[in-house]
Amino acid sequence: MSHHLPSKPTLLAILVSVLCAPPLYAADNTAADNSADQSAATSDETVEVLGQTYRNTATKTKLTPEETPQAISVVDSETLEQRGVSSVSEALRYVPGVNTELRGGAVSRLDLFNIRGFDNYQNSYDGLLLQYNGWNLQPQIDPIAIEQVEVFKGPTSVLYGSMPPGGMVNLIAKAPRHEAITDVSVATGTGNLKETTLDSSGELGNPDVTYRLVGLARQKDGQANTSEQERYVFAPSVDWQVTDKTLVNVNLYYQKDPAMGIYTTVPASGSVYSNAHGDMSADTFLGDKNWNHYDKDVTLVGYKINHEFGNGWAFLQNARLFDGSAYQRNTYNAALNSDGRTVNRNAYMTDEESHGIVVDNQLSGLVTLGQWQHNLLLGVDYQRLHSTVGYLDTIDYSAGSIDIFNPNNSQLDGDNLTFNYQDDEDIRQSQTGFYLQDQLRFDRLVLIAGGRFDLYRADTDSDTLYYSTASTTHSRIDQQQFTWRSGALYELGGGFSPYVSYAESFEPVAGIDKHGDAFKPSTAKQWEGGVKYLSGDGSKTATLAAFHITKENSLVTDPDNVYGAKLQTGETVSKGIELEGRWDVTDQFNLAANYTRLHMEITRDTTALQGKTPVWVPNQTASLWANYRFERGLVQGVTLGSGLRYVGEAEIDAMNTGKVPDYVLLDASVRYDLSYLNSKLKGAEAVLTATNLFDKEYYSCYDTSNCWFGAERNIEARLKYRF
Repeated sequence: MSHHLPSKPTLLAILVSVLCAPPLYAADNTAADNSADQSAATSDETVEVLGQTYRNTATKTKLTPEETPQAISVVDSETLEQRGVSSVSEALRYVPGVNTELRGGAVSRLDLFNIRGFDNYQNSYDGLLLQYNGWNLQPQIDPIAIEQVEVFKGPTSVLYGSMPPGGMVNLIAKAPRHEAITDVSVATGTGNLKETTLDSSGELGNPDVTYRLVGLARQKDGQANTSEQERYVFAPSVDWQVTDKTLVNVNLYYQKDPAMGIYTTVPASGSVYSNAHGDMSADTFLGDKNWNHYDKDVTLVGYKINHEFGNGWAFLQNARLFDGSAYQRNTYNAALNSDGRTVNRNAYMTDEESHGIVVDNQLSGLVTLGQWQHNLLLGVDYQRLHSTVGYLDTIDYSAGSIDIFNPNNSQLDGDNLTFNYQDDEDIRQSQTGFYLQDQLRFDRLVLIAGGRFDLYRADTDSDTLYYSTASTTHSRIDQQQFTWRSGALYELGGGFSPYVSYAESFEPVAGIDKHGDAFKPSTAKQWEGGVKYLSGDGSKTATLAAFHITKENSLVTDPDNVYGAKLQTGETVSKGIELEGRWDVTDQFNLAANYTRLHMEITRDTTALQGKTPVWVPNQTASLWANYRFERGLVQGVTLGSGLRYVGEAEIDAMNTGKVPDYVLLDASVRYDLSYLNSKLKGAEAVLTATNLFDKEYYSCYDTSNCWFGAERNIEARLKYRF
């Protein structure tokens, strides 16, 4: 099997790429109105925790979510730790408008979720896109390296380029700190979990140089029979305050995943639907332990340069190199056979490598004209990805059948498999974006407007061998798009701020129509209106948002079916409401709740899909989480947390022939400060977390042949020590 491996970038190439990726990033934003003093103070405290190079995901400035005329949800580090999350998907479980773990609980090799009904395979890490090759090499960031998670709802292309219209997730990295703090932990739990973590920070012999070092080692059994999960993370970063006005940050993130569970599915019959032969269990595995392997390496090397020019002008350049590889051996299933208990299988393998660069340059300025305060943002970003993929497939179901109720997971011998299909792909993608934003404040009125122009290109060369027939193809996407957004928010008395906004997004579309004309990018637009609330003492926050998203120019089947040609006339509408709130009832007791009602429909199509709802889109979701800290008595030092998650029913397939049932799950956590037990244990803490406490069986489905069991009950006990 031959592979076309890209050459690794030389130092000269890296420097040329950086220098040619135009001017720079931006950002200080300061509230001018005295009524916003408290918000500004809160922002300053946040910046201290998140680092001087932190920018709000929704604006690329330091504007707080309460001042932003668009919905944004934030999950902070304390919440991440409290709930014991081990993936980005788990971190999003209590965020309104987000449906997580679309491929069930046993699949951990990618973070897949949808926002407002639109699937999302890509996250951003510290404001830069985690580049994804469209196959199986998706960079993941472990929560051990994350300070907080920010979910920006609705179209985000004006600031970030090609993005799904439902929104984006930005993972904020842990930043260096002056304070010398080291946290270590060990954990055990369900699935023979063995985990140790390290998080250390402080000064490197000089107050101008600070560091952060994060590390993790984890091993456990996967949910599916015979599967395993294993991960190692090493993530150091250094801040150098070169002058009073210039900060340089250098950062590294390395992750090794030698084993990541399974990727195979189960049929709906015997899981979602009853089967005369019985029911499968949530740990059912229909693959083969001799042909189930996934090994991924991801290295991210980056830097940030933050410079304050004075007079309200600032510059930030954020850049990162990406190097990754993934090797996979797996199987996939045909439809359930007529006997009602066996499925035929194909074996396949992929060998992938990716090398990329992302640079975001922003220049910002604070300009006051009369009573109007302008926060100007000018940016140019650039990204390039070169990926090679080698794919082999038996395609004739020679991998044999398996009994879904009594699976034999040791049938395959890799040396005796015959691969009748081979595809070697060489993929090159690049995108350059130019954007401008003005954020205005006049007394209590906040306005925002921005526009962006993108140039996108992708070239794919494919060498295919089908049995003895060889072919070579080349395809190109060469598209450009302008997007814009605007919004207004007014700070009423009593902490209420109504807002309205309009935003656009785009996604490139490959191919040509039957006339030979290249397709245009698929575009989307959203109208959103709502109200935000922040009490005077900051103890209560809430956001109510109503939205209407229309996505156009999706590909549909040509009714004339001319050589399998496609038309670009598809349209999908997503509309709904989201409610999110938090209340610190007392210093000891707080509540967080959210609710989403969503209606999604394909409104234009040439086939029977018109009027249907896509899969993986529940009609309602809701959650409630409560914390209580005991300060007296024998339980002094204990913090109890408990949460309920509700996910409504969804369609089982594209034709809407049935439903995936709704479900309610209970999660819980207990934290105990051990210094209350013995003063010599100061800095030590015991944490017990449980998800799906009652071990509720639930499902997610793409169609009736491809379903996944949800995550089983998971219990984790952790001992932490800070010094």
